Amino acid sequence: MPPRYPLIVNEWVQHFLERFQTPTRREIIGLWLNRSGRYLSMIREIFGRHGLPEELAYMAMIESGFNPEAVSRAGAKGLWQFMEHTARRYGLRVDRWVDERLDPEKATVAAALYLRDLFTQFGSWFLAKAAYNAGEMKVIQAVQRSRSDDFWALTRGRVLREETKRFVPAVMAATLIAQDPERYGFEVEPEPPMTYDLVLAPSMLDLKHLAARAPFSLEDLRRLNPELRRGVTPPGGSYALKVPPGSGAVTEMFLAEIRGLLAKGAVHVVKPGETLSHIAKRYRVTVAELLRWNDLKNASRIFPGDRVRVAA
Repeated sequence: MPPRYPLIVNEWVQHFLERFQTPTRREIIGLWLNRSGRYLSMIREIFGRHGLPEELAYMAMIESGFNPEAVSRAGAKGLWQFMEHTARRYGLRVDRWVDERLDPEKATVAAALYLRDLFTQFGSWFLAKAAYNAGEMKVIQAVQRSRSDDFWALTRGRVLREETKRFVPAVMAATLIAQDPERYGFEVEPEPPMTYDLVLAPSMLDLKHLAARAPFSLEDLRRLNPELRRGVTPPGGSYALKVPPGSGAVTEMFLAEIRGLLAKGAVHVVKPGETLSHIAKRYRVTVAELLRWNDLKNASRIFPGDRVRVAA
């Protein structure tokens, strides 16, 4: 069984319960509650698998408003607002091609591992959440200086930042509201859970080329794969690409065609400085043919790493 997660109401939590119901905040909280429908079932399943209480899922409400593409002023990203060094520490890939902090499922697995480690270290969900916000060393210093491991006692000291002192009760208030929204005057219409099919795409596949042939839009692909920083699958082997639900089979057909072209040498990977004119001369075809074969409307719209079809 997951360690018990205490739900309490004290003056700090009451402050946020009242604040979240003010006219200026109610609309935002309602938006977050509706958006939570996309991710809650996934988060609960992953947290349960890692032995965490499901109530921790509502941390994402305060971290990001359940927005997997949220970016803070300090550079924290994603549903769980990971900084780069912590993300890498918990197995997320962050490089020039991929930023897995923006992948809701992978980031949730990393958050589960991090929260489990923090609870093991501090033995308290209040301190674990404080450490998630402020860092382990800051909480250790606060505990040592105050000679107390009671988070609410630490709020009277000066070691923890005001942001951390507010973060923990804000999460508690968000959890209480999310578990019983009608009690607090919210009418929730949760968005449907995020679903998709997975396909194995070749490396350096440009999403716009896939979208031009497949029965979904480029925006669909970008929404499902926000971790792909350059709009292409990374080099180094096949990549598990998310596509809209029900489109996996037809996408696999297109990808098989791509692999066949690659095997025949009928696809050229654009190098820095190359233009369609250079490529056309190399393969003894016309620029017009390249434009037609690749569904391009402008000869200048190619970039290093793009795959250009060079045969009919």
